[in-house]
Amino acid sequence: MLDGAGLYIHYPWCVKKCPYCDFNSHPIKGEVDQQAYCTALLADWATQKRPGDYFHSVFFGGGTPSLMHPRYVGQLLATLPINPDAEITLEVNPGTHEYMDFADSRKSGVNRLSIGAQSFDDKQLRNLGRVHQSDEIKFAFNKARGAGFENINLDVMWGLPEQTVAEALQDLQCAIELQPEHISWYQLTIEAKTEFARRTPILPVEQITYEIETAGLELLAAHGFRRYEVSAFAQSSQQCQHNLNYWQFGDYLGLGAGAHGKRSPADWSNKTEQPKRVSKTSQPRLYLADPIASTEQLIDAETIALEFMMNALRLVDGVDWALFEHHTGLTKSNVETQWSQLQTNELVAATHCGTTKKGLRYLDSVLQAFI
Repeated sequence: MLDGAGLYIHYPWCVKKCPYCDFNSHPIKGEVDQQAYCTALLADWATQKRPGDYFHSVFFGGGTPSLMHPRYVGQLLATLPINPDAEITLEVNPGTHEYMDFADSRKSGVNRLSIGAQSFDDKQLRNLGRVHQSDEIKFAFNKARGAGFENINLDVMWGLPEQTVAEALQDLQCAIELQPEHISWYQLTIEAKTEFARRTPILPVEQITYEIETAGLELLAAHGFRRYEVSAFAQSSQQCQHNLNYWQFGDYLGLGAGAHGKRSPADWSNKTEQPKRVSKTSQPRLYLADPIASTEQLIDAETIALEFMMNALRLVDGVDWALFEHHTGLTKSNVETQWSQLQTNELVAATHCGTTKKGLRYLDSVLQAFI
C-alpha cells in the first residue's frame, strides 16, 4: 500500500535534447499520439496499483511535460487516487510557452509549476542548448502568475562554461527578482553518455565555484530563501513536498517510459518481503507497445542503508533516526560504527541523522563511509 506516497509521471518527449541532459528524453519526430500515451499510463497504473494506494504529491517530469495537453493531464488526475490537497507539479520549458495554456493547466488540477530557466544569459542558454531566450523565461513566469499559479519554482544552474562569479550571481539575482516561491540552484555536472561528456566545455576552476557557491548562498538567504536541501531553497512553508518525500526516502510510484518507483514492505517484520524498485522501459515506442512490462529489483539491507543516507543527508536539517528505522527496517546500531567515526571527524550530528555544516559541504566523503 502506498498511502501518503508520491506519484511520478514521466513524459519522455522534448523539442531538443540538451547537451548536459542525462534524463530519459527524446526529441519529437512527427506527431505524438498523446491519447495513446495517456491510455498507456492508465494501463500502467492499473497493473501497479494496490488496495489503499493514495498519493499526497504528483510530479509530471520529463522530457517536457508542459507539451502534454491539459486535457490528458486532467484525465489522469481525475482517475488516480490523489489527496484533494496534494501538491501537483508540472515541469515547464519556457521555450515552449506558445504550446501552453496555463489557465487550462490550472483547471486540470496542476497547482505548482517548475520552470526550467537554467540561465538568464542568452549566451549561456545557447551553450546549454536550450530552446529559449531569457525574455521567454520572464514571459512564461508572468503568464503563469496571470493564470493564478501561486507556487512556482525556478531551476537555475551555476558553474556554467567559463562563467564568472559576477555572471553566476546575476543569473541568481534575475531569478530572485521574479519573486518565485522556490528556487532550485544547482551546479552543472558533466554526466556520462551526454554530449557534454563527449565534448566537455571549459568549466570554472574550483576557486571560482567556491566563490560562486558562497556568495550565492548569502544572496539567497538575504532574500528569504531558506536552504533546506543541498540545491533547494524556499520561501516560508514552500518546500517541494514531492521532493521532500524522495529525500526522506519515502515510497513513490512511477508511471511512464523510463519511470522508476520504490515500494516498501507493508510489514518490515515479515522477512519474506523486501523493499523493491520498479522501473519501466525507457523507449517510448516500447512503452506504448507494452506499458505493463516492468523490471523489479529487490533492495538488500546494505544497499538500503546507503540509499537512505544518499537521500536524507542532502537535507540541511537531516531527519530523525526513527525515520531511518521506519523506511529501512534497520536500526541505528546497523550503522553505528560508521556514524561514530564520522561524528569524531565532526561531519555528522550527535542528536539526529544529519550532517554538520562541514559534513554537508563534504557530503560525498560522508557517503563513502556507507559504501
